[in-house]
Amino acid sequence: MASLNSSLGRLRVVGFWEGISFLVLLGIAMPLKYLAGWPDAVRVVGMAHGVLFVLYVAAALQAALEHDWPWRRTALVMVASVLPAGPFVVDAKILREAEKESGPGA
Repeated sequence: MASLNSSLGRLRVVGFWEGISFLVLLGIAMPLKYLAGWPDAVRVVGMAHGVLFVLYVAAALQAALEHDWPWRRTALVMVASVLPAGPFVVDAKILREAEKESGPGA
């Protein structure tokens, strides 16, 4: 797992948890609400996902400003936050490369 000591590391960690929460919301909580009549699942998981979404956007903005990302990279990272499994793709394709460019602990 990535380090919390750098903005890219924090973005990777928050992105991981935000992606997990989105998949749990779509794959578990929503079926529980609509198929089992248990709306509390969406309330609880939805709140957690909302908080993680806001943290992801804040971490993405911090990384973009700190590392002087081009607008395209910033936009791709932001768009990924609204797609199921998007943060995982961004981590694999963009953030690991950005971390290598910046060096360890950046």
